[in-house]
Amino acid sequence: MVTPPVTSADVYAARDLLDGVVRTTPVAGARALSDLVGAPVRLKCENLQRTGSFKIRGAYTRIARLTAQERARGVLAASAGNHAQGVALAARLLGVRATVFMPERAALPKVDATRGYGAEVVLTGRSVDEAVGAAAEAAERSGSVLVHPFDHPDIIAGQGTVGCEILEQVPDVATVLVSAGGGGLLGGIAAVLREHRPEVRIVGVQAAGAAAWPPSLAAGRPVALDGMRTMADGIAVGRPGDVTYPQVAGLIDELVTVGEDALAGALVHCLERAKLVVEPAGAAPVAALLEHPDRFTGPVVAVLSGGNVDPLVLLQVIRNGLVASSRYLTLRVQVPDRPGALAELLARVGSLGANVTDVAHSRISGALPVGEVDVELSLETRGPEHRDTIVAGLRAAGYAVTAPS
Repeated sequence: MVTPPVTSADVYAARDLLDGVVRTTPVAGARALSDLVGAPVRLKCENLQRTGSFKIRGAYTRIARLTAQERARGVLAASAGNHAQGVALAARLLGVRATVFMPERAALPKVDATRGYGAEVVLTGRSVDEAVGAAAEAAERSGSVLVHPFDHPDIIAGQGTVGCEILEQVPDVATVLVSAGGGGLLGGIAAVLREHRPEVRIVGVQAAGAAAWPPSLAAGRPVALDGMRTMADGIAVGRPGDVTYPQVAGLIDELVTVGEDALAGALVHCLERAKLVVEPAGAAPVAALLEHPDRFTGPVVAVLSGGNVDPLVLLQVIRNGLVASSRYLTLRVQVPDRPGALAELLARVGSLGANVTDVAHSRISGALPVGEVDVELSLETRGPEHRDTIVAGLRAAGYAVTAPS
């Protein structure tokens, strides 16, 4: 039997340590999700935590428990952003020097925020795993303490204080959905829920393109992925930790995965319906609810683990989310190469109720018949039925239309 290394008592001890340091984040209602699920859904808003994510909880707990000698040598960390900011702020609050290794392509707002909290930032490697390796080598050379993003009992205990708040804010909770990367947040929350409300269903959610937990749980040990590809960089972890593995494996009920379209759709849903800025990793529990509304018993709490998202990424994800929900459509239409033909096409599109956001006009496609022009239209629509009406209407008017399947 797998024995979790962190207990509920450990988490509550961390909560005492964090009193006055972290915010008790609000729980927001989610009417649209509640209607979809058929039961109350609440959003635990860790995206409104200090530094924009739950990471300050574990980082502060870990650094606060270092000896005076360890603090004097400073701390090191590696992260794509959220853990970096958590470590930087925790170190500043505790008067400890911090150096954070971040991937070379880390989002600039996260890099700037980490520096703003007082940490030295070293950009290295193409991934978080490479940054972690560089930080570990630096720790061996300098004697500084490496504050791991998830794989330490103090980190798990600190992150688990989210679970203490959930029990107080939603005492009748039946299901809790938590994003799963390395497993620190999921394992910590599970420690509290499993002891105090053992009937609560604890569900981890991973991005399908970076899902190391399903094969690891099947194998009975941490298994490394060959590669990862997901917009949810906050939970893109290629291998569960040696400490978090028994914590998660011994306590959770289920782990589900969600695709990129679902993540994008969840982010758009949080923006439009909940008025909350959430990063893709933080929106994963909402994606699971949108994909599987009949799968979870309510009341449901979905933990929004973070809200630190690069504005440029946000623009792209919003567009992907609109495409996934058939509210943004790109069509290729062939029209006669004669004056007024484009105006006629646009008038037809307008009569079908679509809003044209972009037009690209080309005469040089090799596949075009002589005397024809290729027009690419970007349209705003009202959803799947409206999309189908537009395509059918254009074809009925005699246009050759290529639409996404």
